[in-house]
Amino acid sequence: MKQQAVRPEFVKVIPERLEDGVLYICEQYRTVAHNCCCGCGQEVITPLGPADWSLRREGDNVTLHPSIGNWGFPCRSHYFIRRNQVVWLKSMTRSEVERVRRRDRRDKAAYIKEVNRMKEEAPPGSKARGEMERKPSAFMRLLRAFFLGQ
Repeated sequence: MKQQAVRPEFVKVIPERLEDGVLYICEQYRTVAHNCCCGCGQEVITPLGPADWSLRREGDNVTLHPSIGNWGFPCRSHYFIRRNQVVWLKSMTRSEVERVRRRDRRDKAAYIKEVNRMKEEAPPGSKARGEMERKPSAFMRLLRAFFLGQ
């Protein structure tokens, strides 16, 4: 059955068997897992990180960003999880999916390149030699403002 909402559950370890409608959040391993919200039963794993997904807590509500596109699943579902609500999006064509995947690979490569550059330029022992926080681009800030009201 198609989910319209999820219930966040913070866990130390992602359970072996996932329950429909539950968003399992493991902060220690920076991973979120849930069964696909379309009801097909496929497990969806979303790594958290500057070049992956981000999770925002708002009291008892969570928002997972960007959208979840299950292009490798037979259902090909596409949705946002915003304040525990599942916001369904239109399905994407193969060419649209490929365009998104190329952009994601390019963005991740650019992020890694920038982190490595910052590490090389940073003085020994400085914070910059550790993990760098990714600042969203102007385009991403506009998207967040539109979709998340931020």
